[in-house]
Amino acid sequence: MKKTNLYHFVLQILLIVAFVLYAVLTFAQSSSGRRPNIIYVYADDLGYGELGCYGQQKIKTPNLDRMAREGMRFTQHYAGAPVCAPSRAILMTGKHAGHSYIRGNYELGGFEDSTEGGQMPLPEGTFTIPKMLKNAVYSTGMAGKWGLGVTGTTGSPLLHGFDYYYGLLDQKQAHNFYPTHLWENDKWDSLNNHVINVHKRLDSSKATDADFEYYKGKDYAITKMTEKALAFIDRNLPGRQAGKQKPFFLYLSYTLPHMSLQAPDEYVKKYIGQFDEKPYYGQFGYAATKYPLSTYAAMITYLDDQVGIVMDKIKKLGLDDNTIILFSSDNGATFNKGVNTTFFNSVGGLRGLKMEVYEGGIREPFIARWPGKIKAGTTSNLISAQYDLLATLAELTGQPIPVNTDGISFLPELLGKNNQQKKHDYLYFEYPENGGQVAIRMGDWKGVRTNVRKDSNASWQVFNLATDRNETTDVAAQHPEIVEKFKGIQKKEHQHAHIKEWEFIDPKFSVKGINE
Repeated sequence: MKKTNLYHFVLQILLIVAFVLYAVLTFAQSSSGRRPNIIYVYADDLGYGELGCYGQQKIKTPNLDRMAREGMRFTQHYAGAPVCAPSRAILMTGKHAGHSYIRGNYELGGFEDSTEGGQMPLPEGTFTIPKMLKNAVYSTGMAGKWGLGVTGTTGSPLLHGFDYYYGLLDQKQAHNFYPTHLWENDKWDSLNNHVINVHKRLDSSKATDADFEYYKGKDYAITKMTEKALAFIDRNLPGRQAGKQKPFFLYLSYTLPHMSLQAPDEYVKKYIGQFDEKPYYGQFGYAATKYPLSTYAAMITYLDDQVGIVMDKIKKLGLDDNTIILFSSDNGATFNKGVNTTFFNSVGGLRGLKMEVYEGGIREPFIARWPGKIKAGTTSNLISAQYDLLATLAELTGQPIPVNTDGISFLPELLGKNNQQKKHDYLYFEYPENGGQVAIRMGDWKGVRTNVRKDSNASWQVFNLATDRNETTDVAAQHPEIVEKFKGIQKKEHQHAHIKEWEFIDPKFSVKGINE
């Protein structure tokens, strides 16, 4: 072949390669092939059994039930911890509670506006889901509760990958659904509410309707969060950013149905008369209400309506087929006696509540919807945890994970590629508060240790969840080999905490008086 002909031949090959690459890239940016928008909705203190699609009989949740019908419902999905702050840190960083920087609700400041201090902040430089997604050229936004550091600390959401946020930074402020303010990009946003001390108790012998009205305001925090979330979506529609097809990630961390018992009157009225209920006077903390059962049900229904509003918005904008919506909660149903979790069967018969590593404290609803990608009406029994989310979104968006994490992507499960789905050998949980607790899920086996802070040799309880879903029968004595495996896993997975209050498994100091 002559030199000239060879030159033209090579040139033609290069042109063909260039054309193919251009076609591939063009397809990747098309409406059907570009990276999907991601919306993760996070409830607060929602029990495993509090949605209709998980067996709830008394509370109406039509939108989340529809989401489950149109997507995939997980039955063995776990929060990272049995309380708020560590679960949120674990979700954001993909590290389980034995490796997480934040392992408990380490409270700073007080309840008043002037003493707002939040919880222990994430350190600056932490690798998080929104940081990873920014590397994938996503717009990142949050509306709701953060709980990982307030403005002026290293924990501000703006320092952890969010382009925009609106909501509550301090979980103590989140006890009141009619706060004086919320935060928008580190700036105070005043609401049209009077100052409410939600932990003020009423005298049951002389409380009047006017006394109960004290706990109501005009601007319901949840409504404001949804408004800001919808505005974020509008600002980030394809084509509105200098012609770029830029996807968005929205973290919608609502504070429902966490106490206090506060909901808009029109929602409470939907339930009044359905239950035999007596007034709650705040005797166990949090706001008093004349209709505690109706109010609690109303809070969950209001949460459900917010999910419906977001789903309808996405559909109206024509983004349905390119938006994955995920829903879960940070821990199990509340232990507070102001809420009758037995009446509502809030944990679906599981043992334990919030602050406990039994199933009722950490097993959570998890629903995923992505029309055309996730098969409608499917149920998954995959054993998974919220610290898998980072790995899942990394695979979804083709991003590397430059730090050590503990999750396994469940994207194959979502897409129906079960034969490609990797599985955990075990899930690991530890919780330094409420006496110090450890839990391990290994296949059908569940190991639990409690009161470890006082007794470093606290024995393992062992349950076979295949035959004993509700953890009623400890079979540790019959399975010493399982106990030995749990001991080895705990030794392997526990890293020393950075503060002594959280080091209860292998303390190098006297624990007397610490967090007892």
